[in-house]
Amino acid sequence: MADEQGTKVTIFTGTYRIKGYIDLIPGARITDYMAEAKEFIAVTHAEVWDPELGGRQIITAPFLNVSREHIQIIAPG
Repeated sequence: MADEQGTKVTIFTGTYRIKGYIDLIPGARITDYMAEAKEFIAVTHAEVWDPELGGRQIITAPFLNVSREHIQIIAPG
């Protein structure tokens, strides 16, 4: 799951599913990363999907800031 791009994650907000990579130190837990995160977390190689539009991908970006306040679920992979 971890590689030169970071740790692959899937993030669910109230509206979107976001897939990408976060800069997590090898061996660290996502829970600890989120507890120490500031207002936004950086997601690289990001894909944003809209489940209400038939699950279609609506945007890709090399970098995306995601508001911690809107994250409902974050999981590795």
